[in-house]
Amino acid sequence: APVPRLKPYGEEFAARGFRMEDPSQEPPRATYDVGDPLLKLVRDLPLAVRLDLAVTAEDTGKGGRGTDFGQPWMAKLLSGGPITEKISYYFYAVIEDGESLKLEDAFLSFSSPFGLPLSVSFGQFQVSDPLFKRELRLEHNDYAIYKTRVGYAPTDLTYDRGFVVEWDAPGGVEVVGQLVAGTGIDKARYGGFDNGGLENVALHLGREFGPVRVGLFAYRGKAEMHRGGPASTITYFGPDLGIGFGEKWELNLSWLARRDDDPFFTGRRGRKTATDGGFAELHYFPLGQDGRWALTALYNYIDSDLVEVRRENASLTLTYLLARNFKVLGELYHDFERDDDRLLLGFVTAF
Repeated sequence: APVPRLKPYGEEFAARGFRMEDPSQEPPRATYDVGDPLLKLVRDLPLAVRLDLAVTAEDTGKGGRGTDFGQPWMAKLLSGGPITEKISYYFYAVIEDGESLKLEDAFLSFSSPFGLPLSVSFGQFQVSDPLFKRELRLEHNDYAIYKTRVGYAPTDLTYDRGFVVEWDAPGGVEVVGQLVAGTGIDKARYGGFDNGGLENVALHLGREFGPVRVGLFAYRGKAEMHRGGPASTITYFGPDLGIGFGEKWELNLSWLARRDDDPFFTGRRGRKTATDGGFAELHYFPLGQDGRWALTALYNYIDSDLVEVRRENASLTLTYLLARNFKVLGELYHDFERDDDRLLLGFVTAF
């Protein structure tokens, strides 16, 4: 699995709160024996670093050309692990686009609270994670529909604050419910982070049928410019699909319909603003997913009643592993809306 993707074992390990499936397999040397059964201290703090570096050449299609040296484009400091047998944590701090250090993912997870067959997390996380994880994509280009904001509303499907409840329901159905603020993770204003509290609800249902994963996502909430001011009701609805064709091919599809009833907070209600879009992503692994080469095509399309929200772009990304934790990537990108072209050479490593 090319970095930063995880193999199934890695996904299961993370889902268990960074624990072994059999508790007896946990090495005794990993923790201190302090003589208190209620205190479990790790001997070494789990810590990882990720660096993304890129050189970009761009042609705007209007006679404008230029290069950009993103050295680094992004740097992350990550940590995660168990606190007790049922509680774990995960967070990472990131410096991106030259901005100051900030926290993105940062949450606590509780396994089987009160003996229930659930996993509950609260903190900061990506609302779109149950669909497709943006942080694990192989390309530099992004999943545009998840990042799109409409009008003045701060709501999208990237980072937000709130709660996540996960349940493996009967029949092999994976249920993920979220209760979030809908305001992103911007800094606190007026003594608090949120305008209206946790009022936005999301639900994702997923089911695997062999190599095929089918999902359905729904979201409903509101956004406010400030507390007590005009509010906009926001809804999302749409399917997602992942198909594995043996060891060499993988297809991912996501489509969402978004509706905003007052995206500019005018206080007037009328026809809802419609935004529909999604992406198609195709991976090809010439030597299988354990090989060094990967080729990825990504197509983004967003149609909206607002011209400034519309997007259409495509990218083709070639990845080569110099080591399991160090890859080189080359990416060709074209923006159909702006008639821009971009060529990127990048390096990604983690240790």
